[in-house]
Amino acid sequence: MNARPLTLLIAAVVVALEGLVALGLGVFVAVETLVGAPDDMTSAAAEAVFGLLVGAGLLWVAWGGLFRMERWGRSPAVLTQIFMLPVGVTLTQSGWPQLGIPLIAVAVAGLVTLLAPPTTRALYGSG
Repeated sequence: MNARPLTLLIAAVVVALEGLVALGLGVFVAVETLVGAPDDMTSAAAEAVFGLLVGAGLLWVAWGGLFRMERWGRSPAVLTQIFMLPVGVTLTQSGWPQLGIPLIAVAVAGLVTLLAPPTTRALYGSG
């Protein structure tokens, strides 16, 4: 097996951090739903479950896929970065540049490291 390049390690860390943020937001919404009085309990519960599932999924992609150098890990990681770009742009255009700009920067860093030649060689080989 090839050695894990720095680009792949950085990509795994980026995706893991995204997973932790999603998981944290899911936990936050779940706690707020349980201790508060949401306007719509069904929507609040669905948002909490979605955040928890996305967070857990991204952590699995980071650890079980990218860090362990499994080919399947790159596709969901790249898709996540692609989906984060318009979210970051929307946040920036909506008056939240302090959230949108870092989100765009993280997504670009994720894409660059996921698509870097050393990452590709490590996951798919030379030829």
